[in-house]
Amino acid sequence: MVKQAILFLVIITFFYGCKPKEKPLTEDEVIKVINQFDDGWEHKNMETVDSTLSPVYTYFTQSGSTFSRDSVVATAGEPTYLLQDVSRSEFDIQIYGNTAVVSTRWKGKGSYRGTSFDEDQRCSIVVVKKDDKVQILTEHCTPIKSNKIFN
Repeated sequence: MVKQAILFLVIITFFYGCKPKEKPLTEDEVIKVINQFDDGWEHKNMETVDSTLSPVYTYFTQSGSTFSRDSVVATAGEPTYLLQDVSRSEFDIQIYGNTAVVSTRWKGKGSYRGTSFDEDQRCSIVVVKKDDKVQILTEHCTPIKSNKIFN
């Protein structure tokens, strides 16, 4: 009985040690998931937006509130949200383990519920990789003002 228990422990230890390790998060994966997210918004594809967001995704608004994951996905598909021009640039990616903090510049022109917008924002995006799935965990965007006081 003792020999069987030892053999069982050896086998379990062997198989546990053989579990494939997750590959580290890469810059290419980070850029790819952000581009997929943007493409989903631009083309009103709620499924694409949904697939890029972590189940616990949170958007931090400019006013200091939060916007839920479900609200973000719903807004992406809303017929009153129209993008006429959109771009993202100036990627600065810092990776720590399987988490990335990304600074980007997002510009968009369009309208939402009949109100026009023309935005130029600096966005902070946190991207995570878990179980080989890369997703956006949080995002916060702040308007870039032409005032040079803080530059």
